[in-house]
Amino acid sequence: MTFTRSVTGMSDGNNTSPVVAVALVALSTLLAMSAWFSATFVVPQLKATWELTPGGTAALTIAVQLGFVVGALLSAAMGIADAVPGRVLMFWGALGAAACNASLLLCEGLGAALPLRVATGVCLAGVYPPAIKEVSTWFLKGRGKALGIMIGALTLGSALPHLVAAVGGVEWRLVIVTTSLLSASGGLVVLLVRGEGPHPFPRRPVSLAAGFRSLRNRDVALANAGYAGHMWELYAMWAGLGLFLGSLPEVASQSDAESLSALLAFMCIGVGAAGCLVGGVLGDRWGRPRAAMTALVCSGGTAVALAVFYPVLPLTVVILMCAFWGFWVIADSAQFSAMVAETADPDYIGGALSVQLALGFVVTMLTLWGVPQAVEHYSWRVALLILAVGPAVGILAMAAAERRRRERVLIVGASTPLGTSQR
Repeated sequence: MTFTRSVTGMSDGNNTSPVVAVALVALSTLLAMSAWFSATFVVPQLKATWELTPGGTAALTIAVQLGFVVGALLSAAMGIADAVPGRVLMFWGALGAAACNASLLLCEGLGAALPLRVATGVCLAGVYPPAIKEVSTWFLKGRGKALGIMIGALTLGSALPHLVAAVGGVEWRLVIVTTSLLSASGGLVVLLVRGEGPHPFPRRPVSLAAGFRSLRNRDVALANAGYAGHMWELYAMWAGLGLFLGSLPEVASQSDAESLSALLAFMCIGVGAAGCLVGGVLGDRWGRPRAAMTALVCSGGTAVALAVFYPVLPLTVVILMCAFWGFWVIADSAQFSAMVAETADPDYIGGALSVQLALGFVVTMLTLWGVPQAVEHYSWRVALLILAVGPAVGILAMAAAERRRRERVLIVGASTPLGTSQR
């Protein structure tokens, strides 16, 4: 994979090529986030072992989201993400997440496990936002594609629990041990990146509320609004897709219905890794707002189409629509981060990204709780329409962002003397 670079070589004092650096950061993030994915792996077994209620199983999943939000907001409020090198934060965050995850082996019930899951999320807030910032320092023109590759790796990680569920037979303690080791190894992998990217952001002393200053920037605010709409749909879709497919009569009537629905969910979610790459290419060519708006129209439109037509459609068509949904539902994710990296005050990029991610994951907690309630009390049709609300909000935000982008292009073009070119 090659990227368009704005430089012909590496920055001074740096022995890692941009492509290798992005690959290492993506691998490090994927491995470190194993501690997050472990909840999805083990919840079905813990539900029986710890006699969890539906509320308890939801709490075990949402606890990591809550911890991530708390950690991201603390990082932004204190300016840590802009004061400490990203690789250092990722190393300690990954090790902390591994330790918290491994401590689940000592738990005998939900009461002891919940604080550890919250702590895991706090530690992972030291991995994901700095990883986005690190990748952004290695590319300018190819930034969307580079971020898309990193988030594509995480998409595969999010889909993997469904494949494990389809295969079955993996004991939950082994899962915890394995994911803890993977998380710790993620912290070590990032140390293989030597030197800084050729486009580093300024490093500032710790400053309270530094990252929140980004909210005054209209371009950043629109990116955050689009990201919130995207996240409203994303995690609830990922969490609920297997259940939705399993509810279809043609699937539910099979003797191995649970394994079949998990396998279908893995395929429909995993295809999003390719969507991330396509979204990155479109973002680099068309501009971030237009690319994100395209993805939002496709994903939100598919949710509405499924809500209206899925009961009367053949199973094959429904599965293809779900795969199309899975492709586009994540394709825009990297573009919102790239918009912040390109429009926020360079002094506070780390804090601005932490705030964006915190806002997005707050939204995920609402739909992760609310969508199952809608299914239980109403129907999948209602739940699918609820999910489509997020993309609708995101589309409005991206339409406004695209207008602002075009206005800037016109202004720059009008101020450029005839015969000169813009970089």
